[in-house]
Amino acid sequence: MTVAAIVAVLLITTVVVFQVALALGAPLGYAAWGGQHQGVLPRKLRIASGVAALVIYPIIILLVLASAGLIEAAWLPGDGKIVMWVLAVLLGLGALANFASRSPRERVWGPVALAIAICCAIIAAGI
Repeated sequence: MTVAAIVAVLLITTVVVFQVALALGAPLGYAAWGGQHQGVLPRKLRIASGVAALVIYPIIILLVLASAGLIEAAWLPGDGKIVMWVLAVLLGLGALANFASRSPRERVWGPVALAIAICCAIIAAGI
């Protein structure tokens, strides 16, 4: 479980760095949000990347660490198993969406999302 949590956190951190770069205007739109923007993302998507990087993914990191028992989290509902199963399913669906993208460069995120989903499932199963 600890290894799965560490792997998940490292992969999520990679996604955070990428999302921050997008939010700051890096011309990487071809590899995100459907790959429909070749350069810098439009303002709304840059804001969405910023929110994902600074709010959503850090919360997911805390949920992973808490569910794996690596940090104390009285705020976590139950023992975190249900949260990890939900994340595993959502990230699995996200992986499918990435694999199905018309953008070959966005498809690279499919294995990343799938790996995080598997890590969440391992944590949920207590393996």
